[in-house]
Amino acid sequence: IDPPQPFPSNLTAPSSFVVLSTPSLIAFLDILPLSHGHLLLCTRAHRPKLTDVTNPEARDLGGYIRLLSAALVRATGIADWNVVQNNGAAAAQVVPHMHYHLIPRPEIRASGRFRESFTMFGRGQREELDEDEAEHLAEELRQQIADILKEEREDMEGKPPKQKL
Repeated sequence: IDPPQPFPSNLTAPSSFVVLSTPSLIAFLDILPLSHGHLLLCTRAHRPKLTDVTNPEARDLGGYIRLLSAALVRATGIADWNVVQNNGAAAAQVVPHMHYHLIPRPEIRASGRFRESFTMFGRGQREELDEDEAEHLAEELRQQIADILKEEREDMEGKPPKQKL
């Protein structure tokens, strides 16, 4: 997969909260989140549907969904989440650009909020992203991504090389 870039691309809007930027992908906080930590991961190149994504982009998307999921769990403390990707208007795709939603799913029963109900994709009601909270969360997510990558690098360095058959 492409390595993360240290700074967000200048192609994003100034009010976006980018957590991951590579030459082919970008991940950022959803401006109308279904839950705290709701992320979007998409290709930089315009790809209307998942079937329009190139093989290298598909490999990168898969690798970064795993990485972003791990960072999201660490940053939010929420151990359950949805990964959602819609293709076409009949499948509820609103923005005609392929993207994944990573949506934390807090446990409502453990919190005593029994009357609260969740839709398949989160709270069911979207609220505007709080910019102060988003800035803090985006920074925490970036730090968690960096920590996970460092841990994985250290794990790989500590293991003997795989033998070729």
